[in-house]
Amino acid sequence: MSMVVTAEDLASITRPPVGRILSLQDVGDDVFRGASHIRAPRIYGGQALGQSLVAAGLTVDRDRPLHSLHGHFIHPGRSDMPVDYQVERLRDGGSFTTRQVRAVQEGRTIFLATASFQRPEKGLEHQLPVSAPATPPEELPRFEDSLSPEELSEAAWLLPLFNNIGVDFRFPEEYPRLANRRGEARPPRQRAWIRSPERLGDDDLVQAAGFAYCSDLFLLSAALPPHARHIDTPGLQLASLDHTVWLHAPFRADEWHLYEQHGSRMGGGRALSRGYLFDREGNLLASTAQEGLLRFRD
Repeated sequence: MSMVVTAEDLASITRPPVGRILSLQDVGDDVFRGASHIRAPRIYGGQALGQSLVAAGLTVDRDRPLHSLHGHFIHPGRSDMPVDYQVERLRDGGSFTTRQVRAVQEGRTIFLATASFQRPEKGLEHQLPVSAPATPPEELPRFEDSLSPEELSEAAWLLPLFNNIGVDFRFPEEYPRLANRRGEARPPRQRAWIRSPERLGDDDLVQAAGFAYCSDLFLLSAALPPHARHIDTPGLQLASLDHTVWLHAPFRADEWHLYEQHGSRMGGGRALSRGYLFDREGNLLASTAQEGLLRFRD
């Protein structure tokens, strides 16, 4: 029997502290330790991304901001124990600095990342435009307040989302997952205003890690709407395989930005989604890509 959710249930939730999650302990020899602060058995993928970025950045001169982070999810991470991030200094060049980060629990690698940092420079510029204007987030209701009583009563899936992922989000259009739950197909696109709900300070490294943390939210699910299925569909096996973040310009992850997500392809039991982060003026600030296992079994 499915659990009935009320607005009071959602309002009573205290979301995970993103700032504390991104604060690592230096244990020496380029190894940094991170904790989870969540209530789920497995750590959220964005946690591995954000903590890996911070670990790499702590070994790099602060005048070189991150421009790309490429990560591979190797094994599920446990939330009841810390993660050690072992940083290898691969390159310190005239323009670029490269680090490899190995996330380890109990001697087993759970996540592997490569981070690249670049000395700022000028060059030719152009960008992909935002797909359409979006209602500003201040004029949109919180997602839970936008649901009908029937949708809210069936929104048990929101409880682990709110409990375990400290991200604010508001949808300028109907979230395709709601249509999929009604059995209706939609194009493989979705958009949400996102931000960290807490202020993260003025450190550019932490702000970049804050977006890496947020960037995993919803992304892979953008491939499901054409099939009228959602991530709670019975028989679905879902797992992130890899994730990439490119940062094009500095920005604050604790301020609202529009995150467009496109499910580019699904086939062979895998799906590829791409994301584009815009500011209110339509400037493209970051891009993402994620491939994951999306396998349906009878």
